[in-house]
Amino acid sequence: MKKTLTILGFLAAFPADVGRADDDCFVPMADWQPRDAVARLAEKNGWTVRRIKIDDGCYEIDGRDARGRRIEARVHPATLQVIEPRIRRRGRPPAPGSQKGPEGLTPQHMPPR
Repeated sequence: MKKTLTILGFLAAFPADVGRADDDCFVPMADWQPRDAVARLAEKNGWTVRRIKIDDGCYEIDGRDARGRRIEARVHPATLQVIEPRIRRRGRPPAPGSQKGPEGLTPQHMPPR
């Protein structure tokens, strides 16, 4: 019984969601910057915006960077500080020589220009 009370006391003192507390943006809506300001921030960083959404109280930008890579960036709604920029990679880049050209030919099989 004493062990059970100790465990329950520990769980009450340290809620399960404490580890994620830094991921969320807790700002009153009255203090938020407008969505246009987020779009300008993305443009200033050289990003092409596909979508701006709100997730866990933060702005989240989905788009592409200047090199054409998919990005996902979390932005603080009041300060417009980029909290968590991520380059989204899906799969591996194609192996050299495996990219198909016109009519499905690989580069080594294509006639010279």
